[in-house]
Amino acid sequence: MNTDTDRPVERLVRKEVSGGIATITLDSPRNRNALSVRLLGDLEDLLTQALADEEVRVVVLTGTGPVFCAGADLKEQRTEPGGAPGAPVTASFPEIMRLIWESPKPVVCRLNGTARAGGLGLVAACDFAIAPDTASFAFTEVRLGVVPAMISVTVLRRLDPRAAAEYFLTGETFDAARAQEIGLLTRAVPGELLDETVAHYAGMLLRGGPEALALTKRLVREVPALSFEEGTRRMAELSAQRFTSAEGQEGITAFMQKRAPSWVPERS
Repeated sequence: MNTDTDRPVERLVRKEVSGGIATITLDSPRNRNALSVRLLGDLEDLLTQALADEEVRVVVLTGTGPVFCAGADLKEQRTEPGGAPGAPVTASFPEIMRLIWESPKPVVCRLNGTARAGGLGLVAACDFAIAPDTASFAFTEVRLGVVPAMISVTVLRRLDPRAAAEYFLTGETFDAARAQEIGLLTRAVPGELLDETVAHYAGMLLRGGPEALALTKRLVREVPALSFEEGTRRMAELSAQRFTSAEGQEGITAFMQKRAPSWVPERS
């Protein structure tokens, strides 16, 4: 006799790998892909798998339904009378953002629709964010009496400071064109061009050397904080190392021979 405990727990996140691209999909549309402890656990597991898979060169993060992510699952963030204190979603979230932010592989966020609050922390953690121009966004935390604390770690590294103050403090909804203007999105495109645009970026990323991409991700973030003298010294050393590296030599040889480098996956 089967019982509820015998049934396999349905995953709230899915992963598919094809042509060097791992597509990781938030699949909890019933609650607008809200960040529950279960969803975050599944997401951490599949992100870790994708980053460890040598066949995966690019990660695409997306969702099902009309909403990319509605933010934290508020049912799990409430403290019930006599219950254990703490906010379990908040405790689970930092590792997810770290995995995406520090990923040596480029991560493209394909927003299937609207995003709110904690969902915008995921968007900002990704290297690229592409959304349909009908999507809307809001940092709704202050209207609930809480603050966008955890997501500020990634979001404030993307947004124009004036815009961050405006939307963090007011909780006002803004559209995709404005999101692109203030640095939250890479591109806002008509819905019918969403998949084409994501495929375009992923295809360009597949042509980059894996080591070169990982180092360039760090370079973009770290060099602006260096002094001019320190920056030029360290970057001269890195440039020389990369030109003489096995990957660099393969890339130069492939260019001279007018062929694709060995790291470019064959597309089916």
